[in-house]
Amino acid sequence: MRFLHTMLRVGNLERSIEFYTTALKMRLLRQSENTEYRYTLAFLGYDDEATGTVLELTYNWDTNEYDMGSAFGHLAIGCDDIYATCDALKAAGATICREPGPVKGGTTVIAFVEDPDGYKIELIENKFAGKGLGDN
Repeated sequence: MRFLHTMLRVGNLERSIEFYTTALKMRLLRQSENTEYRYTLAFLGYDDEATGTVLELTYNWDTNEYDMGSAFGHLAIGCDDIYATCDALKAAGATICREPGPVKGGTTVIAFVEDPDGYKIELIENKFAGKGLGDN
């Protein structure tokens, strides 16, 4: 088994695709519409679905916003230079809601960016990915 995708419901599909492809440099892998049930799916990622985990954006045609709920936390994306990545995101108009720096209680360098629907995306420097708090 392997992890295939994570799904987020979005209020404006075009705005979300623009954010993930322009600001976060993902590729739009495929998109499909279901006219009978009035929704559109868009799959985005850094690798093809056959080899990597991707993000599914679901746009229900009659819904333009959602309650965030309290159970969902965030998505996480690795990057080589978190400071340069945050500068590029800011230049693209993205909101950095936690500036880069060490995680509380550790040395792993993280930051958070917010997508157009308010979902939080944690950025982690690749050299720390998979190392917990970075103290190992």
